[in-house]
Amino acid sequence: MLVDEAERRGRALEPRAGELERLAADAPLVPSFARALRRASVGVIAEIKRRSPSKGDIAPGLSAADQARAYAAGGAAALSVLTEPTRFGGSEADLRDARDAVSVPLLKKDFHVAPAQVIEARVLGASALLLIARALRPTQLRALAALAADVGLDVLVEVRDERELETALSTEAAVIGVNNRNLETLAIDLATGERLVPLIPPDRVAVFESGVSTSAEVERAAAAGADAVLVGSSVSASADPTAAVRALASVARVGRRASVAA
Repeated sequence: MLVDEAERRGRALEPRAGELERLAADAPLVPSFARALRRASVGVIAEIKRRSPSKGDIAPGLSAADQARAYAAGGAAALSVLTEPTRFGGSEADLRDARDAVSVPLLKKDFHVAPAQVIEARVLGASALLLIARALRPTQLRALAALAADVGLDVLVEVRDERELETALSTEAAVIGVNNRNLETLAIDLATGERLVPLIPPDRVAVFESGVSTSAEVERAAAAGADAVLVGSSVSASADPTAAVRALASVARVGRRASVAA
C-alpha cells in the first residue's frame, strides 16, 4: 500500500530530524498558499504530474521547472507538485526545481504520515502540504497539522465524506479539499464535491479536486461554492500547458454563505 511506503519513507527521514529542524528554521519565507486562493476568480491549482494509478503515463518526460513556469504564465494561483515516486513518478527534486523556477505557492502532494516529512516539506520550499484524512488517525491528523503550522506551512486536508470533513474541521487547517475520486475504485463523481463543498465554513478555503478539465467543470465547482480547483492530468498532458491553465482561470468565484458543516 502507498501509505505503508510513505511510512517507510518517513522512518528513513527520522535520523535526519535534527538536521531538518535546523534547516527549516533557516529556510526562506514562502508565499501563503491559502491567501493565494482567495481571489475574485476560482483559483487554479495546477499540478505537476507525470503519471497516476488511474491513467498510467501522462507526461513521463515532463520537466518540473518548465511545467511550473508554463502554469504560472497561464495564471495558476498555486501549483501542486507530486513528490510520490512509485505511482506518480514524482520526487523531492521536482519540488526544489519548481521552487527555483517560480514564485507562486507550492503544495507538496504526497502521502504525509510522519513529522519528519512535514519538516522536510518546509525545507524543500513548499508553502503547503497535503494531509489525507482517510490515511491518518484523527489524532495523527491533528498533530501533523499543528506541526505544519508551527514550521510555517499551510495544510490542505483532503476529505471524501461528511465524517472525514468533521475530522478535518477539528484541525486548524486553512484549506479543505474535497476529492471527487474514490481512492479505492478510482471512479470520479463530481457530485461528491457538490455535496461537501457547501458544508465547508467560509473562513476556510474550499478546493474541488479531481475530475476538472474544462471551464464548464470549473463553473460547476464555482456553483457549489469552491474557492479553488485542483487540476492535474489535463494540464500535465496538454501540449500547451500555459493555454490549458489560462482557459480555466477566469471563472468567477461565487463563495459560500454561513456554513452548516457537519
